[in-house]
Amino acid sequence: MVPPPAVPGKLRDLAPALPALPLFPLPTVLFPGAMLPLHIFEPRYRAMIRDALDTHRALAVVLITGPTDIDEHGHPAIAKVAGAGVIVDHTELASGRFNILVRGRARVRLEELPFGDGHPYRRACATVIEPPSIDVPAADLSAMISAASAFIARVRERDPSFTFPLPRDTPAAQIADLCAHHLVLDARERQELLETIYPVARVRRVAEALTLQRLTLSSEPRDLN
Repeated sequence: MVPPPAVPGKLRDLAPALPALPLFPLPTVLFPGAMLPLHIFEPRYRAMIRDALDTHRALAVVLITGPTDIDEHGHPAIAKVAGAGVIVDHTELASGRFNILVRGRARVRLEELPFGDGHPYRRACATVIEPPSIDVPAADLSAMISAASAFIARVRERDPSFTFPLPRDTPAAQIADLCAHHLVLDARERQELLETIYPVARVRRVAEALTLQRLTLSSEPRDLN
């Protein structure tokens, strides 16, 4: 039997799921620390959620990178790095569908397992990617907070109901992850940020992305009606 991949102590709850982590391919990205509500309606993923709830409650949300790049099982191409999370809340509907809330726990690198073996959904052997413990310079953190605040303000000019309270007293790398999850618009750019392991580089890239988004939004004509 192959031993389970090594897991940092704070993520020991993920360890039982990692050798055959259920995969949920989606056109979105899950970051550590973020919450993602999902509505589950396809039979294969309803089975996946039932299996997860009966065991470790874990799954990986993995970006679909090639919607038209289909394998022999009809599966689209997916990213090799994903966000692993745990189901923290769920409701099973009368129709058999689920509403679930997933909390991101870690970045993982995936080695997809052969499809089948009694499971109608994809699975992978997952290895936790532990970011290095590197301090982010105060100037870089300040620049990212400033870029995020300016983008939020610009969005609120168009949609006053929009809200995203920037976290305080939180490590810079986690703030970057939450900003990427909630504020960066393009899924492929979010995937690149998920794969940016070094905290300083990730903080700088989030700041650049949000600055460009604000400038793009500022250049678009407003709806005067």
